Amino acid sequence: MTEDNKSEEPSRSPGPLQVVGSVFAAAFGVQNSKNRERDFKQGRAGVFIAAGIIFTLLFIAAMVTIVQLVLKGAGK
Repeated sequence: MTEDNKSEEPSRSPGPLQVVGSVFAAAFGVQNSKNRERDFKQGRAGVFIAAGIIFTLLFIAAMVTIVQLVLKGAGK
């Protein structure tokens, strides 16, 4: 294999902010194709799965907290 056959862009894993951004975008259905392709080609599935699980748990906790606060305020 020669240097000419190698891709010009180095294959780097997405950074933490890129992973978080991709998880947020995917959760809300607004991920663009360029970032999705980058994630599938360069990212590790385990990192995105863990970030997705953490996001889901935080989202559920936030919703439960908001509902509890609304119900507590409605009881007065």
